[in-house]
Amino acid sequence: MVTIEVLGHGCDNCNKLEANAREAVSMAGIEAEVVKVTADPEIAARGVMNTPGLVIDGVVKSAGRVPSAGDIAEWLIAG
Repeated sequence: MVTIEVLGHGCDNCNKLEANAREAVSMAGIEAEVVKVTADPEIAARGVMNTPGLVIDGVVKSAGRVPSAGDIAEWLIAG
């Protein structure tokens, strides 16, 4: 199962990124767990200084922007 982490404090962009990530899971047709990470030390430990951030299986895929559900689905399919 794929683990997707949405890094951020609950701002509008963070919520939009979470929604896009959940939509991408459906688009990609995979099993995935979407986890919200809101604690600053945990966000910084992943090397993200600008939120929202997106981490897929431990790899930072984006920071400081909201990628589309289509882009996230492509990352999920590509592995």
